[in-house]
Amino acid sequence: MTWNAGQVVNLPVEPGEDDTRLDRWLKRKFHGLTQGQIEKTLRKGEIRVDGARAKSNTRLKAGQTVRVPPMASAGDADDRPRPESARIKSSDADLMRTLVIYEDDTIIALNKPAGLAVQGGTGTTRHIDALSRALVPDTAEKPRLVHRLDRETTGVLILAKTVGAANKLGALFRGRDLEKIYWAVTIGVPHPQDGDVRGWMIKSVGPGDDKEKMRAAEQGEKGSVHASTQYTVISNAGQKAAWVGLKPETGRTHQLRFHMAGMGCAIVGDRKYTSDRLVPSGLAEGLHLHARAIRLPPLSEFGRPVEIVAELPAHMEATFAALGFNANQAGDPFFHLRKIRRR
Repeated sequence: MTWNAGQVVNLPVEPGEDDTRLDRWLKRKFHGLTQGQIEKTLRKGEIRVDGARAKSNTRLKAGQTVRVPPMASAGDADDRPRPESARIKSSDADLMRTLVIYEDDTIIALNKPAGLAVQGGTGTTRHIDALSRALVPDTAEKPRLVHRLDRETTGVLILAKTVGAANKLGALFRGRDLEKIYWAVTIGVPHPQDGDVRGWMIKSVGPGDDKEKMRAAEQGEKGSVHASTQYTVISNAGQKAAWVGLKPETGRTHQLRFHMAGMGCAIVGDRKYTSDRLVPSGLAEGLHLHARAIRLPPLSEFGRPVEIVAELPAHMEATFAALGFNANQAGDPFFHLRKIRRR
């Protein structure tokens, strides 16, 4: 949709757009609209929600009406950039399609490979958030990220197809209404073999410290967050390594890696969170942390729960073979963590 330079329009908020920020809603509705234009027009009181003044972070509700005044377009239609998908290399588009392991009307699930960032940052221009445009037609909205995985972590990554699904999934990932199961290979065997790890953590600060690395913190320390992880040893290779199932109860940065290293059993291939144990020989390179499965509750009134399982990456398959682990013997990926909750 483009701005009509001489006409006020009143647009309804659709059910699938519930709980969307006003500024984001406007940018999706109108090509070329800038944040500056939105803020200026809001200050003048010309954009209104159900007749009332609003702010850019106002959360819209389905059924409301947004008044949009005449505004100058940020660019003529002929000057519009090409569709995002046209700027994606064909090899990257093909790659993204091979990663899809589940899709329905509301979500796309990928088996994310190691080394591919989920979103952009300093010096990172090739990432899933941008490449996901290749997974839908140019006329459809770009899929939205609803959670994150570290660059070197593999496994299930969920993208939402609609604003409504993104809002619901975002709330689910922030809360405890879905189950996420990770598999890891650790150096050494956690003791006890079943339990939970809880504590406070905070990003490192100060000269010379890695500010992208978490450290232990005291309760009440400014900037600290509480993290909780359930774990169980599924199998072990003597005392040199273990195949561990992990269920994060919270979603903190590097939480699983931090907790395993804190138990003295760092995850194989983790260069940031290490332990003093000797790494067994003959193991594959790369971080051995895999988002194995996610169980989602129904996202609509008539929907059903969805369980999504991602196959192991090649480097973890090689390590499993070297240590004598058999992924096919695991059965239900959620089974091993249930016994912890029953304790």
